Amino acid sequence: MRITFLGTGGGRFTTISQRRMTGGFRIDDFNGKNYHVDPGPGGLVRSYQFGLDPKKLDGVFVSHAHTDHYVDAEVLIESMTRGMTKEHGIIMGSRSVFEGFKQWGPCVSKYHKTNSENLILGPNKTKVLDNMTIKGTKTVHGDPTCVGFQMEHDGFKLSYTADTKLFDKLSDYHKGANILIASVIRPGSSAIKGHMCSNNFAELINEVKPDLAIMTHFGLKMLNMNPVVEAKQISSKTGVKTIAAFDGMSLEINTSNPTKSKFISLKDNNARQFIQQENNSFQKVISRQENNADKKLISYTRDFIER
Repeated sequence: MRITFLGTGGGRFTTISQRRMTGGFRIDDFNGKNYHVDPGPGGLVRSYQFGLDPKKLDGVFVSHAHTDHYVDAEVLIESMTRGMTKEHGIIMGSRSVFEGFKQWGPCVSKYHKTNSENLILGPNKTKVLDNMTIKGTKTVHGDPTCVGFQMEHDGFKLSYTADTKLFDKLSDYHKGANILIASVIRPGSSAIKGHMCSNNFAELINEVKPDLAIMTHFGLKMLNMNPVVEAKQISSKTGVKTIAAFDGMSLEINTSNPTKSKFISLKDNNARQFIQQENNSFQKVISRQENNADKKLISYTRDFIER
């Protein structure tokens, strides 16, 4: 199994500035199936950029009807169904995504729903797909129907909180998770309505006790404070290895021991062409500085996960 982050930005201001990408993440080879989770703006483009084929998808999951989670859902559904010419795959998500709820959604057209199985998830609603089970998990967020999930196959559990504040019994929905992925939009204790901050995530980790925790979906304040530092502090507080994901990060998951998962930094397939076309000397300097910063981040993360 592999988890690949095609965007680790979240919230409206990170999205419109693209300070971090917002393409969501891919789960590949979970019981032999491939899923794209919360494909916000850039989900399709970032897939190709990092060498992933959206035509090989078996499912698209959209947690709720906010743009940073659903914008590229329909074009990925078209990829999954070979341009809507084949019946294939499953579309999963909240009620608002499928039907609309008050001022939210719908986000997937009737046309795009026709060639795939549709699954509206809610808290504790469970569906068996081949030998895999997926369960909806409760959230407390601006879109009241927002839903996370827990996937299980052969005793291995992968949980995703989606956007939610920390609330009583949130941990119950993610109990037993081997890997816990969470949207953590703010640093320290600076939580905002409907979202978790770093301290909230540390509390959740202490209650769930996963083997490996991954934080993503960073807002501007988190990015200004450095999510890698926040993750390191969470690890120290909880004793659970916690990783701050970054754009293009991929993990080959060791299901027997997730803390020993293999870290991969995917190469940007567009970078060579960009460098060849880059003639402006100022742009060269900026690119060099950004590449050096990325290398430091990648090096730090690799050292941390391999400890």
